[in-house]
Amino acid sequence: MNGGGYFGRYGGCYVPEVLIPALEQMAQGFEEIKSDPVFLEEFYTTLREINGRPTAFTPLPRISEKLGGARLFMKNEGLNHTGAHKINHCIGQALLAKRLGKKRIIAETGAGQHGYASAAVCARLGLDCTVYMGRKDYERQRPNVYWMELLGAKVVAVDDGSQTLNDAVIAAFKDWVANPESFYLLGSAVGPHPFPAMNTFFQKIVGEEIREQCLTETGKLPDYCLACVGGGSNAMGIFYDFLDEQSVQLIGVEAGGRGMQPGEHASKVQRGVEGIFEGYHSYFLQDGTGNIAGTHSVSAGLDYCGVSPILAYLADEKRIQFESASDEEALAAVQMVAREEGFILALESAHAFAHAFKLAPQCSPDEVIVINASGRGEKDLFITMRHFQEESLLTYAQYLLK
Repeated sequence: MNGGGYFGRYGGCYVPEVLIPALEQMAQGFEEIKSDPVFLEEFYTTLREINGRPTAFTPLPRISEKLGGARLFMKNEGLNHTGAHKINHCIGQALLAKRLGKKRIIAETGAGQHGYASAAVCARLGLDCTVYMGRKDYERQRPNVYWMELLGAKVVAVDDGSQTLNDAVIAAFKDWVANPESFYLLGSAVGPHPFPAMNTFFQKIVGEEIREQCLTETGKLPDYCLACVGGGSNAMGIFYDFLDEQSVQLIGVEAGGRGMQPGEHASKVQRGVEGIFEGYHSYFLQDGTGNIAGTHSVSAGLDYCGVSPILAYLADEKRIQFESASDEEALAAVQMVAREEGFILALESAHAFAHAFKLAPQCSPDEVIVINASGRGEKDLFITMRHFQEESLLTYAQYLLK
């Protein structure tokens, strides 16, 4: 990383002047806690007590046998409290917020997992929590809205723009501009400095555990590590510890959506254009006039216009390979893992599995593929039911309307 939160030419801190003092305070606090044994002990203790870390490193023997080629394993981050990897950085940021004397947390969410985790951690630590969520996501991820509200968070549905994650981020920043004494608990490795580096720091435990678990289980490091890519928090979580291991191939899988036309996908690295938006320089999906373009994914958590500046840099450096998986491929991966291995994947994670299923038959039997199962799929109930059992969904809806 260069000075000022840059990764090559990406990153930086492009925000209204009113937010500079808050970000400088956050950045200074982050630099202090990285090497503070008291803070780190509290962080890792909280991860164990709340999340039950380390999460499982699970072989997928039936799918491995069915596909042939490499042996497949998943890092089951869905076993975390609240159902996804998001709570790792929520715990870290919330503990930092308390150290800085903050009382109110602002967050954004797409699929609801970051909002759910933020609400849970704030309840645990006695912090006020407001979560912004695009109206479309508010409706299609209604179970997570309920959990957030049950935990005491205020959930605000955003009706602007495409009513998805991008618009929730904008609304959260507007709140922060109006209330700079609050702490913005941003949900991915995106945004202005220090968020990309800070969320990577709190998520890197995923790859650290994989290194130890894979060596114990297989006697070697993975040959491939795969993760879905929306903003980039779960991807940086698995990739960070292996960046200097050239023998480990790192593959990020973006949302291919319904097709490659503008507004039909969310593949930022492969089809985005460099720009500055929401406080940082990276790849963004833009239209012909340089405005932010529409996105689409069956998974709300990948339906975002930009990508981590760290991932943008690593893509340019050819250290991470980027692929995409379509909505239909992700849905097929959900069904395959459910029926062959007994796990219900989040639709976000299923994108990485979809590509792994293409890759495995091309590998030799002594090669190992590790996929980050970033979350579990109960939150996607109403989306997956619509595809797999629409009659059951309609019956359930009629029951609720009685």
